Amino acid sequence: MKRPAARKDRPASVDLRDLAECVEKFPGKTIVLLGDFVADEFRYGDISRVSREAPVLILKHRETHVAPGGGANAANNLASLDAKVVPITVVGDDAAGDALFQHFLQKGISTNGIFRLKGRATPTKTRFLAGWAHTVAQQVLRCDYEPQVPLREAIRRKIQQKLSASLRKADALAISDYGFGVATPDLVRQATAKLRNSLPITLDARYRLLCYAKSGITSATPNEAELEAEHHTAIGSDRERLARVGGATLSAMKLQALLVTRGRHGSALFEPGNRLTHIPIHGSDQAVDVTGAGDTVLAAYTLALACGASSLEAAHIANIAGGLVVMKRGTATVSRQELLDAIRCEISGASS
Repeated sequence: MKRPAARKDRPASVDLRDLAECVEKFPGKTIVLLGDFVADEFRYGDISRVSREAPVLILKHRETHVAPGGGANAANNLASLDAKVVPITVVGDDAAGDALFQHFLQKGISTNGIFRLKGRATPTKTRFLAGWAHTVAQQVLRCDYEPQVPLREAIRRKIQQKLSASLRKADALAISDYGFGVATPDLVRQATAKLRNSLPITLDARYRLLCYAKSGITSATPNEAELEAEHHTAIGSDRERLARVGGATLSAMKLQALLVTRGRHGSALFEPGNRLTHIPIHGSDQAVDVTGAGDTVLAAYTLALACGASSLEAAHIANIAGGLVVMKRGTATVSRQELLDAIRCEISGASS
């Protein structure tokens, strides 16, 4: 029996000046974002008292804030990194859908690919945050609202047509599949089969990563929990198990690279030839809020590849972007200037 080749762990170092030069190229790149738009709703309230009806807190509502979540957050991050974004998605004809549509309209981002559907609920994650006066509010409850019916064939055809047309002038395609039906393996397979030029095609899939095999995907960016669920295993601090399941995923999907984000453990980049690079976390390992960090990683990684970065360089850029965004509260973005400043700070530290 032929023994499997030994995995080659390699140093995580890259030339930081090359990373800075890559980020400088972000403006002007066109990225098509196909995926599920989610409304992240934050309801803030002050704790007034404990209810007499049940042992629960009564919150006096103070304010409500709606931010782009899911694929919308990835698109928002791409825009903050100064890319030209072409979002392709479906939202409901409801208050949450209107908030998302207006957000991108006001930012000057094309809304031609954001289809509004009557009778369909926009996926919404409502978080209730409670606090006392002069204290930081803490999340005490989350309630999710999800569409209950699948997309009709007519709207799928419109998505397909818009996607095929948009890819002709794109520098990369990013797919954000949160399981609400906008992005599907078949849809991506049909669109990529018609491509004449080789484009970076990146994927962040919450539930069905391996179903995208043979879909033209070049890179995927799952977090460790998603990888564990896909292989029905637990990784934890077991690097050998991480190497096995990561390598198996890379091989099964025939990817050019697989970037696995691991929270406080940083990230791991798998490449053909049994190459595995462990990248330590950027900044503090005490995250303030991890909401939407995977969307930021997808955006930065895709944009770096579109600028001609290697998978390793793109992984480092995405790792830095992810480290910056988890230090912000709520669903947040990282600007291109913030990313540049962080890289230049590392350059200064390395030369001193």
